[in-house]
Amino acid sequence: MPPPTSPDVLSPSQLNALARGLLEDAFPVVLVEGELGNLSRPASGHLYFTLKDARAQVRCALFRPKSQWLKFQPREGLRVLARGRLTLYEARGDYQLILDSLEEAGEGALRRAFEELKAKLQAEGLFDEARKRPLPEYARRIGIITSPSGAAVRDVLSVLARRFPLVGAEVLPVPVQGEGAAAQVRAMLERAGASGRYDVLVLARGGGSLEDLWAFNDEALARAIAAAPVPVVSAIGHETDFTLADFAADLRAPTPSVAAELLVPNAVDLRTRLLGLQQRLGSLHLQRLRERMQRADRASLRLQALAPQARLQALGKRQQHALHRLQAAWRARDAALRARLRHADAVLRATRPDRRLALLRERLATLAPRPQAAVARRLQADALRLRGLARSLEAVSPLATVARGYAILRHPDGRVVRSVADVAPGDRLSARLGDGELGLAVEPRAG
Repeated sequence: MPPPTSPDVLSPSQLNALARGLLEDAFPVVLVEGELGNLSRPASGHLYFTLKDARAQVRCALFRPKSQWLKFQPREGLRVLARGRLTLYEARGDYQLILDSLEEAGEGALRRAFEELKAKLQAEGLFDEARKRPLPEYARRIGIITSPSGAAVRDVLSVLARRFPLVGAEVLPVPVQGEGAAAQVRAMLERAGASGRYDVLVLARGGGSLEDLWAFNDEALARAIAAAPVPVVSAIGHETDFTLADFAADLRAPTPSVAAELLVPNAVDLRTRLLGLQQRLGSLHLQRLRERMQRADRASLRLQALAPQARLQALGKRQQHALHRLQAAWRARDAALRARLRHADAVLRATRPDRRLALLRERLATLAPRPQAAVARRLQADALRLRGLARSLEAVSPLATVARGYAILRHPDGRVVRSVADVAPGDRLSARLGDGELGLAVEPRAG
């Protein structure tokens, strides 16, 4: 049969899918308390049953492996508290609960109080990973806050002694359950942290019911753990047990024994590591020593090749040779200077400057009149030449021409009249004569 085409008509599978989505969105996690009925555990290990009260029932499933961690034996008629999500099995349209946990109903009120307090502290950021401190790599002293008579303290001390006997472990005795246990654990934690004696503190307790572990769900204790000045490790109960102390601590260990293993290194592994480091250090030292020896050998070879002693001796010989040469040069130069001095003395004696000076005086007396006669002859010759030049100049001088009866006509500006074309009627002229000048006026020529 073809599927309906109308958008308002649904098939059974579509209807169940829509119903499942609505249920899972509206009820992500629910807590239901009721009585077990129709209990069935097939070979698969899953647990199927119904939770019922006087008026209704709901189908439930607790799948493996969660069903293997139950702390009680489920049986018909037992009142339980179930935690899970509401869904719908689409193939049959069955409404059912898929459970995450199942416990006897006597713990229901404690579980609800635990969940409420956990949500409150988580909202405040008390459980944030960012505020958790790292454990010391090698703790020197560990404080174990636990019951001195419980199995947990024996397990912790046994593991510490086996793995790393050098660590200092001190048991800080407190009651771990019952009236006032939470306050005493908190007080011991605060005293141990304030003492500055311990590198890390461990809260340890064996397994038990939620009510047995309730002292470690105390709000004040959780806040004290978060405020402790040293890292705190929570090792309470079994791997499936969770308390507020686990969430507030810097590290949660599944069991007290595991906490001890996490806090200290294995002595055998550490010894092996130390031996490896020692061998590596020895190898590095040996390698460094070999490098230094090789450098020393190379330096020795270079030193031998350079032979500084031989060079010093050679330099000493060169110095002596140079000194001898210098002394010889000074002696030769001294001898040459003395020879030149003797030669100069001989020349000086041979030339007799006083005699030469007398001869020079005689020659000077002979030559003294000669410059005066030469000057007189030169002056006479210059005078004759000057008279000749004067006659030549007079022969070409216009003044000589004027003296012979001629005249020189000039314009007022000094220009010489050379042609009749140089004048016009009315011009004023001057005439230079042999004995003076005349002023003239140009008149037009008569017809």
